[in-house]
Amino acid sequence: MAVPYASATSGAAARDEITKTLRKFGCESVGFMDDFENYSLLLVFKHRGRQMQLQASAKGWAALYLRENPWNHRRSGNQHDYEQRALRQGLIAVNSILRDWVKGQVMAVETGILSFEAVFMPYMLTDNGQTLIERVGSAGLLPAPTAPERP
Repeated sequence: MAVPYASATSGAAARDEITKTLRKFGCESVGFMDDFENYSLLLVFKHRGRQMQLQASAKGWAALYLRENPWNHRRSGNQHDYEQRALRQGLIAVNSILRDWVKGQVMAVETGILSFEAVFMPYMLTDNGQTLIERVGSAGLLPAPTAPERP
């Protein structure tokens, strides 16, 4: 299987599109922060006075890529370098993934398929600075997932 976004080349172009989409949607501010140590991207925006914060990790994309394209002795460089290249590509890919996600979510709201709250509520900042999804998790308000049944 080809890994989606493996050939993405520019995080900047995807970020420009995210900003344009969110500005057109009515957001007052949009910002990005790269966490190079943890291989993640933080997208922050404000819509009608509500602050949103979404953290996206490149590690998940890199793990998928490495599962589909495992290192072997025929690859250039050593295994560590190969894995680091996958993480760096993941940082680029996560921008494109977020661009497509934002476009889809905004379209769902604009067409009335979903409400703004249904789409973005998990990422709204609460009064203590946590996102709602973080607060729900730390308060234990959702039951733990069950193990999948095996045939």
